[in-house]
Amino acid sequence: MKVVIAPDSFKESLSAMEACHAIEKGWRHVYPEAEIVHVPMADGGEGTVQSLVDATGGRLIHREVTGPLGTPVTAFYGLLGDGKTAVIEMAAASGIALVPPAQRNPLATTTRGTGELIQSALDEGVSTIILGLGGSATNDGGAGMAQALGVRLLDAGGADIGHGGGELHRIARIDMSGADPRLKGVAFVAACDVDNPLTGERGASAVFGPQKGAGPDMVRQLDANLAHYAAMIKTGLGRDVAGIPGAGAAGGLGAGVLAFLDAELKRGVDIVIEATGLASHVKDADLVITGEGRIDSQTIYGKTPMGVANTAKRYGVPVIGIAGSLADGHEVVHEHGIDMVFTIVPGVCSLDEAMRQAASNMERTARNIAKTLQCGGSLTK
Repeated sequence: MKVVIAPDSFKESLSAMEACHAIEKGWRHVYPEAEIVHVPMADGGEGTVQSLVDATGGRLIHREVTGPLGTPVTAFYGLLGDGKTAVIEMAAASGIALVPPAQRNPLATTTRGTGELIQSALDEGVSTIILGLGGSATNDGGAGMAQALGVRLLDAGGADIGHGGGELHRIARIDMSGADPRLKGVAFVAACDVDNPLTGERGASAVFGPQKGAGPDMVRQLDANLAHYAAMIKTGLGRDVAGIPGAGAAGGLGAGVLAFLDAELKRGVDIVIEATGLASHVKDADLVITGEGRIDSQTIYGKTPMGVANTAKRYGVPVIGIAGSLADGHEVVHEHGIDMVFTIVPGVCSLDEAMRQAASNMERTARNIAKTLQCGGSLTK
């Protein structure tokens, strides 16, 4: 029996790799000789770096960079096992979790630290950089990232503009002459699971600005600034990024990576599936086990368990989903490739208890699933 264990992380309780180990431990109580393969997964958001590092035998690299408020923060990125691929979560350097609620101001916050992580990855000699877009504190369209990489965003007097989305209206010219030449030799792939354009009622400022501290007047100002920014990119670089689906991701960083890095925007789970070689592990498996903290009616829309199930079904492999909780409407996943679903919570308990006991609950659930399959096998004889 070959079992591929490919879960996402269970937020605030288990990393994807820790979930793999707990599931294996429970499974081996029943099937001690089973061949078990761990493929820790993610969907391009929080936990993607750790999952890909774990899955490929890579390593984490920590760097001090410019935080969203312009002050130093310690951030990280992953160098994968091939030594040629880096994976960066922009939230590690420019994320909203780095800014206290009272200080959130997208007029001022910057993506410069994300650019500094990219520069560090270039120093490692990588040929591919995977960027996770999400969880940002910013609305600067990736301007700070570009500046960290040597791009000059100049005002009418020839001076560099400052940090934040509040400065974008001052751009009169974009000077690419000082951009890091190594950028041209690197393939950039950005994990983007939203289709918001850069501006307008579904744009970065209108949809995501309020959660970053923007009131109605600030939203209008930020949106106008991003529109001007897009016009300058079109004039200076010949790239029309404003209406591209995903350009509004991460406060417009989607537009920035398109304009300055010539990045390809892809669904996060698809990037992770490719980077981990999931299909090569699944194609001859007898069973795939996946999961995440919550399985509900939204799971079918690009979440990790669905991506894993789609891969498994190409080879006719049955799929079991394990979740911290099952919400109303979760049954829809049965129509999309997940054959059975189980929750690890054994009964009524507090959220804190569920978090603290996640590993033991996961182990017990995996053991019970294995016993159920063993029993079912004996009944069919």
